[in-house]
Amino acid sequence: MGPSTRAFLRRTALTTLKTAGLFHLVKNSAWRRERLLILCYHGVALEDENQWRPFLYIDLKTLERRLEILQKGGYTVLPLDEAVKRLFQKDLPPHSVVLTFDDGTYDFYKLAYPAIKSFGFPVTVYLTTYYSDHQHPIFGLVCSYLLWKARNLATVKLEEFGIRHPVDLRSEQARQMAESELSQWVDGLDITGEQKDQIACSLAQRLGVDYQDLCRKRLLHLMNEEEVRQLAKDGVDFQLHTHRHRMPQKEELFLREIRENRVRIIKATGRAAKHFCYPSGAYRPEYYSWLAQEGVVSATTCDTGIAHFSDNPLLLHRLVDTSGRSELEFEGWATGVSQFISSGKKAPKAYRAD
Repeated sequence: MGPSTRAFLRRTALTTLKTAGLFHLVKNSAWRRERLLILCYHGVALEDENQWRPFLYIDLKTLERRLEILQKGGYTVLPLDEAVKRLFQKDLPPHSVVLTFDDGTYDFYKLAYPAIKSFGFPVTVYLTTYYSDHQHPIFGLVCSYLLWKARNLATVKLEEFGIRHPVDLRSEQARQMAESELSQWVDGLDITGEQKDQIACSLAQRLGVDYQDLCRKRLLHLMNEEEVRQLAKDGVDFQLHTHRHRMPQKEELFLREIRENRVRIIKATGRAAKHFCYPSGAYRPEYYSWLAQEGVVSATTCDTGIAHFSDNPLLLHRLVDTSGRSELEFEGWATGVSQFISSGKKAPKAYRAD
């Protein structure tokens, strides 16, 4: 059974269940009250990023519509720290929800937060801090974006960027292979972030994309320290997401990522962070004791599901909301109905931002 067939069957099932009154019944049930829906977002498109990576970016109108559904539906949107405490104390209010955004992109500051604030909802940002310190586009993302922007160029030669074969930019598969080769080439160079940015700038020139304009608009940038400070003063909660958006398998390097991340969050917000989100949703069993050692009390994944008090607090599922998710599907998860027809998918590579 292909993805399109599964999606059709899922929509048909949800339509039938909603018509039969199951959405209302499950939403107001004792079963739903014991569970916490943690919503996950990544970026809100400043321009066309949602067309390039619809599983990573959502458009502003869709986000606003999601918030409207939560408000009109009477959902209880809680701050993350309070929600986690009440989840494990078995004291959640009816139909509880938490809003989280990963990475801390500039578009959150520019677009997402003003929309969320207008609804009066609390929100948590899991902030990765390297590109907050260094105000360049995120290297892996910007190279992918540049290749996509030049998709009408047909076949180009990019040997100077470690890509051995001509690339048909009209082909998504060919672009992905080129991204992989470029990434492997850069990894082998052992260079600084500044040097990586110079490579991205050169790639843009080679493809005929205005890199300076992209930087002026701050596409694929993270918030800088001052922007984080402003939002923290306004009540935005900032939590741990590692410094370099990496999950080293050596304990010493792993702990360094957490500690460097925490130091920068404290500097910008004046508050210590104790909640964590796994970059790209990647986790391993050894991470749990390392996180506990650092005083982390909860950790979220990108695995699909609704959190329950019987869950490991360092393995909390979320719903990654994307441009491709219909309002019916979103409402199905908000009520809890979709939990019964979900396959419990793990995070796909499409969410990776490093």
